[in-house]
Amino acid sequence: MLLREILPTLEAIAPLRHAESWDNVGLLAGDPAASIERALLTIDYTPEVAAEARRLRAELVIAYHPPLFQAVKRIGAESLVFQAIRDGIALYSPHTALDVAEGGTNDLLADALELVTRGPLQRAAAKDTQYKLVTFVPEDEIDRVSAALFAAGAGRIGKYSACSFRAPGTGTFFGEDGTTPAVGSAGKLERVSELRLETVVPIARVEAVIAALRGAHSYEEPAFDLVRLAPAPDGVGIGRVGELRAPRSRAALIAQIKRALGVQALLVAGPLDGEIRRAAVCAGAGGGLLEAAIAGGAELFLTGELRHHDALRAASVGMTVVCALHSVSERPTLARVRQRLVAAHPGLAVTLSAADRDPFSLA
Repeated sequence: MLLREILPTLEAIAPLRHAESWDNVGLLAGDPAASIERALLTIDYTPEVAAEARRLRAELVIAYHPPLFQAVKRIGAESLVFQAIRDGIALYSPHTALDVAEGGTNDLLADALELVTRGPLQRAAAKDTQYKLVTFVPEDEIDRVSAALFAAGAGRIGKYSACSFRAPGTGTFFGEDGTTPAVGSAGKLERVSELRLETVVPIARVEAVIAALRGAHSYEEPAFDLVRLAPAPDGVGIGRVGELRAPRSRAALIAQIKRALGVQALLVAGPLDGEIRRAAVCAGAGGGLLEAAIAGGAELFLTGELRHHDALRAASVGMTVVCALHSVSERPTLARVRQRLVAAHPGLAVTLSAADRDPFSLA
């Protein structure tokens, strides 16, 4: 299959529009027209993982952390990215888009705690993503024109496609010298029965949709309006906070986290006695969401890593902090991504990296 056939599935798993503004996500290197038979999933694209990808003959590596993060001015032969491009290996990263996504990195940690009610620790700022297109079409052309708009990317709302609204009306025009109207004639005021067609268009597809409109419409100059839509709050955000299925002792909950993450030891700060009813999670480095976890009433905060003074701050308000190590808190999500990729593309061989390791270990 082609890489361009896999990219929409990765977008569905972790919509890139929800990634943090500072992040670098999506297809970082590679040709969408390339043929892909084998993919490798990893947290970090290290020399060991790169060698594993070559050994497995993987044409696609999905690395949770972006192999290209900050701007670069040179990519020399020693660069892993250079070597990937040379070897025909495409590199893709979901990173914070997967953290925010439903069923993604933070939901997996919330599942480990059995949070039955949950919401984002910090809601994402809503972003403009769509225009509303309004155009006017003769009744006998409505199906042809709308089909062209939908094929170009218009009309999708959530999991629904071909969405539009149509209302009848009367259009007027006066064709001046040199015009050849598709309806009526030049030199006189014409009145035409038309349908007002409204649909939504992703910002990235505006040019393609307008080109499709002009190509499918019989008018020399089809009239249309483009209205930029204010974003509606969609409830997405980073981290999770919520209520446990039932109150648990701190010791029992810590043991439950070990089992869920498959680890033998965790770093713990703060109280070790008493029950937990409400908890928060943040995959990776959780310091930026500590105050949100405190404000959200969490009695336990599960994350990957936390600074010394952040741990002291949590303990000072009676919160227990559990740190699993940075990538240990993220790695379990790879199995879920693999499951969804295999379900969507049965012919794609998807492997979880055996060479991927957190740089730290608990000795």
